[in-house]
Amino acid sequence: MAVRRDTDGMRTPSGGFDNHVNTRPIRISVLDRSALRGEEEPAAAIRATVDMARHAEILGFMRFWVAEHHSVPGIAGSAPTVLTSAVAAATTSIRVGTGGIMLPNHNPLVVAEQIGTLDALYPGRIDIGLGRSQGFTPAVRAALGSTGGPEDFAERLALLLGYLTGDQDTHPGVHARPGEGAAPCLAILATGAGAEIAAQLGLPLVLAPVSGLDAAASTISAYRQEFTPSHWLRRPDVTIAVPVAVGETTEQARDLLISEAWSMVLSRTLGEFTALRSPEQVQAEPKTVRQHKLLDKSLADSVYGTGEQVRAELARLIAVTNADELLVTTAAYDRPAQVSSWKRLAELVSTF
Repeated sequence: MAVRRDTDGMRTPSGGFDNHVNTRPIRISVLDRSALRGEEEPAAAIRATVDMARHAEILGFMRFWVAEHHSVPGIAGSAPTVLTSAVAAATTSIRVGTGGIMLPNHNPLVVAEQIGTLDALYPGRIDIGLGRSQGFTPAVRAALGSTGGPEDFAERLALLLGYLTGDQDTHPGVHARPGEGAAPCLAILATGAGAEIAAQLGLPLVLAPVSGLDAAASTISAYRQEFTPSHWLRRPDVTIAVPVAVGETTEQARDLLISEAWSMVLSRTLGEFTALRSPEQVQAEPKTVRQHKLLDKSLADSVYGTGEQVRAELARLIAVTNADELLVTTAAYDRPAQVSSWKRLAELVSTF
């Protein structure tokens, strides 16, 4: 979904990153982490993600992304390239992909082959977000066979790009088949150094403003100033990832956010992201002072309310960051209510 506004550059109609004219759309896309609801089994959450992708396509969103998590009790999204293939098979036009693959945990050749397979099956529809975070616990990293860290991201990324273009010389005679010559849209999920790498290599930037809009705006400004045109992208491109919920009332919209926000609070205070609980359960849950503060901050960092309230907040976010795209990351306990929120969002952005 796109809303036109004046500036320099636009993505191609297919949703790619070929910037070449003087107007571009504000795109609206969604991310689904396959969070479990209540007593739901992981398999059911995965199937629900595919169903949510169908709704996103009907509503006209630009892209539908899935994520990578491992051994998280409340999240079933552990194999993003596999799930991306399932989502692509269940839809026809929406762009699909990962938000993202944590490259320090994976072999670049294998990732290139996975990307190439997706691109061969669904040409012109594949997006690959690449992250530099190791993430997870030491035990999970060991189980993954992870040998790298954030400091190795630039090297692994360069090797991955080389496999895709056929220019890598680290391992002479080794080729990604499929993969070499593939044309997915690549993006870096980043803050700080990750944004610098995206600028240096000429790749799009996906940024969650966890430290506030001013800090995000500063990072984006530096990215745009340092951006070097590349084989992948001619002009800088920025996506802001943020939870968004639109309800008939402010309270209804808040209820769409509070379940995931509470699981995030539990992750930070107890070390475990649990399956989403209903808004009523969250409200009744005993909370420490710190948990109250973290929950309030999580909601304050989100965009929610009635259509008019959300329109005003999104306009402010776009004005501060000059974002090219908004990636909506909301996971409501009630999936039909989340789809209703998407519908309201689709209606309000069409009036920007």
